[in-house]
Amino acid sequence: MHESRSRGWPRVPMWKLDPARLPGPLRKMARKELHLWLGGWLADRARRAVGRPPEGTQHLLVAICDHYEPLHGNASLEVGIERVLAWRTRYPTMAAEFADATGRPPRHSYFFPGEQYDPRLLEPLAEMCAMGLGEVEVHLHHDGDTRATLRASLEKALTDLERHGVIARGRDGRAAWAFIHGNWCLANARRDGRWCGVDDEMDLLFELGCYCDLTFPSAPDECQPGIVNRIYYPRGDVRRRRAYEDGEPVRVGTPKEDRLLLIEGPLALARRPGSRSLRIESAALDASDPPTAARLATWVAQRVGVVGRPEWVFVKLHTHGAPEKNAEVMLGEKIRDLHRALARYNDGTAWKLHYVTAREMYNVARAAMDGLRGEPPAYFDYEIAPPPRARPLETWPRRPEAAMVGT
Repeated sequence: MHESRSRGWPRVPMWKLDPARLPGPLRKMARKELHLWLGGWLADRARRAVGRPPEGTQHLLVAICDHYEPLHGNASLEVGIERVLAWRTRYPTMAAEFADATGRPPRHSYFFPGEQYDPRLLEPLAEMCAMGLGEVEVHLHHDGDTRATLRASLEKALTDLERHGVIARGRDGRAAWAFIHGNWCLANARRDGRWCGVDDEMDLLFELGCYCDLTFPSAPDECQPGIVNRIYYPRGDVRRRRAYEDGEPVRVGTPKEDRLLLIEGPLALARRPGSRSLRIESAALDASDPPTAARLATWVAQRVGVVGRPEWVFVKLHTHGAPEKNAEVMLGEKIRDLHRALARYNDGTAWKLHYVTAREMYNVARAAMDGLRGEPPAYFDYEIAPPPRARPLETWPRRPEAAMVGT
């Protein structure tokens, strides 16, 4: 647990500190919640600075994890249906223009909010899943819950999604799914207790078949952990509030644990274009912060991955793609610019690009932990098989010329 240690400060977790009560020079920094994670990021940068660069071909695994909320902004059901149909119409056209090292188009992970379920909002996403353009996972906004009421909400969400064939199954036959928490508030993380209510949420998620959480980074939100740019298991009692604050990065040889694996997206301080000032780079894609080649370079430079397998670089991005302004970014020229920039990491020699879903990213991480090496596509279905509606991996053409698509 990250604690304050300066003389005169209480020895309490950093997330419990009230920014308004911090010394003056730190108050401005605390308003952006930088005190939660800046030390962790600087330490991570220092560790990586002394590491040896990987040899041979590097593999860039890119997953876009969408907090896909058709009713975002209290939209009507009619507006929500229009938003989903816009994606159903435009996403296949955009994705057809690009391919990764194995010939697959961009793949989108739709984390669908269980509380917004309507079959007319979900089925078009399931159709794109069947086309090989993505997969559907679980998102949930909730407030003031108990373990019992949260269990009921999650079980209903799983039942609803399973009707469309978009929930995978583990080797034990149970539902297997990834999760992003609404309002970032995993494990009752907020100081005011809003937007969750269940301290032992991570324990319940795992009990119901969730294998991986991809909520973070959430900076500058107060739920952001001090651990950054890592893939890790929480350490100790996962039933406690903000149990994700304590953990060790997984490495080659790390055994699988009976708890959620957390896969973080890149988080950094980066220079603003044309300025010496710094900005928080949290890998969010939206109308106010569209993707650029410079941002991509920052994401890759954070080198998120499994320790001991540096040639596999994980870039987990996030967006709220359903609302119209953000949809224009994710379906229009801005996202095409990103895919063109990604093609520079797909020359087949220095780099190979892999578009992956959240499930596939988890599977590759698990393969790395088990000491496997080589080409990541061999492990896309390593532990968790695809959901029923997904297009099987073996049906994709292996096109050597795919490295040039989109350049």
